[in-house]
Amino acid sequence: MTIIDAHIHYGDDDPDFLRLLEELDIKLLNITLVQSHDSRWREQADRYRDLAQRYPQRFSWCTSIDLPRFDDPDYANFAILGLDRDFENKAVACKIWKNIGMEVKNPAGDYVMIDDPIFAPIFKHIAARGRALLLHIAEPLACWQPLDENNPHYGYYSRNPQWHMYGKSDVPSHADLIAARDRVVEKNLNLRIIGAHLGSLEHDVDEVAKRLDAYPNFAVDISARLADLARQDSSKVRQFFIDYQDRILFGTDMVMGTPISQMAPAEKAEALARIRETYEMHFAYLEKSGPVTVRGYETEGLHLPPEVLEKVYRRNAQRWYAGV
Repeated sequence: MTIIDAHIHYGDDDPDFLRLLEELDIKLLNITLVQSHDSRWREQADRYRDLAQRYPQRFSWCTSIDLPRFDDPDYANFAILGLDRDFENKAVACKIWKNIGMEVKNPAGDYVMIDDPIFAPIFKHIAARGRALLLHIAEPLACWQPLDENNPHYGYYSRNPQWHMYGKSDVPSHADLIAARDRVVEKNLNLRIIGAHLGSLEHDVDEVAKRLDAYPNFAVDISARLADLARQDSSKVRQFFIDYQDRILFGTDMVMGTPISQMAPAEKAEALARIRETYEMHFAYLEKSGPVTVRGYETEGLHLPPEVLEKVYRRNAQRWYAGV
């Protein structure tokens, strides 16, 4: 069974990397990320597009749109034209990142939320084209809490203080961001929407379940949130996967810094070993029974039934990202 990693950022075709993907039988859905108002993200998108065209059995891709330009009355049309070009080049979805709601501001100085009317025609067009919308809106609760060495997100926020919102009274709260995201899901019921990273509700699968119950057009991926799942009661998490087996997508959110093809032999071997270990850790947690270790934390494996694993690993990605 080919496993689809439905959330990754790995744009390289190094032969050793391709051999590893073939050995593990994994296909990658590369996610384009827009971090600034310039057009540099297009270089990443073009690389992901080219990989998907040259190696369709191992790569697919998700595009994005420019950040909002409130001084440009043609912004939405410009974004839609770009999406149409990318959809013609087999992009299966559009991704919007956490800087919407947490960084980008409008001319009045207010944070631009995901339910801002400027996005409405874009979302309607994505639905009309039969593509999906991937939303990374908000962050884990730890983003708004004091740094805690025992929290799985301690390393990220200690290294990236610009994204740590604790003590910053002028930024939207976690609840504000989730509510805005939920309004978008509710207003676009004919649009398939995937909440990245368990919909930024990774601290409690019951909170994820509430959204899945409320919105039939909503699914989530587990990318970069295995440690959050591991810290919850394993029997509860297992039941969550079984109850929502059609709405959960596998993903790792591994990020390529230096391309493997540009590494020295020893560095390349180490990078490939880390990739293998990451997948093996995910597989162990989802498939095995008994004790497993997830990023240094010992928990119980979920031992999911084969039919559930097939959906999480492959079929759900094929359904929610048509064409992947």
